[in-house]
Amino acid sequence: MPESKKPKVAVWKFASCDGCQLSLLDCEDELLAIADAIEIAYFPEASSTVIKGPYDISLVEGSITTPHDAEHIHHVRRASKVLITIGACATAGGIQALRNFRDVRQMVAQVYASPAYIETLSKSTAIADHVFVDFELRGCPINKAQLVEIVSAYLHGRKPNIPRYSVCVECKRRGTPCVMVAEGALCLGPVTQAGCGALCPAYQRGCYGCFGPTETPNPRALSEHWKALGTSSDEIVRLYRTFNAFADAFRKESEAHEG
Repeated sequence: MPESKKPKVAVWKFASCDGCQLSLLDCEDELLAIADAIEIAYFPEASSTVIKGPYDISLVEGSITTPHDAEHIHHVRRASKVLITIGACATAGGIQALRNFRDVRQMVAQVYASPAYIETLSKSTAIADHVFVDFELRGCPINKAQLVEIVSAYLHGRKPNIPRYSVCVECKRRGTPCVMVAEGALCLGPVTQAGCGALCPAYQRGCYGCFGPTETPNPRALSEHWKALGTSSDEIVRLYRTFNAFADAFRKESEAHEG
């Protein structure tokens, strides 16, 4: 009997730092568990081998920042049976989405000696703002165990088991005292999706929101608590504008305190 074909997996990069692709390479032993079940057909970060699509699963890192990106992502979508975005850049525009709150033309003029040669869009946007996305995997960078879980889930035709609760739940599970109560730290944990294992609070630091907003966040209540601690509006804006600044809940709350 002929051997059944392995599902083809492609990994694509748009505007990003490559950190989430490196998380995939860092899986090592975990990746070996599924390596025999898939064929890495396109992954320039790791191999020069290129196998033509269509692809069963495409993992997409990075945000859309140029006209070429905006056109190319439609090619990726057409070539992919399942498209999964990985990381804050792909799911929320990334740290580069901070430009969305300013005039990008002025920023280009300040950074580049010859601004006329720079072709860019006015905003850095998530992949889902341009094409249909089957699943968004949050994080800056992503959790490698979650990445293996999501690939395994799609290979077996089941729903990925990715938590949607807040970082506060992770703090409770590891026995970490609340840093806002114990240390007076400004922490995004109550409105941030779990995935990091509550790393920063474990070292008496507030959560930076690396995994983006939870499914049903209440940032307004958190901001009111910060105000009661004497936090200025400028500082509140800064807290929401990091890795997931243009995620809808964080964007709206930062804009509510601006100016």
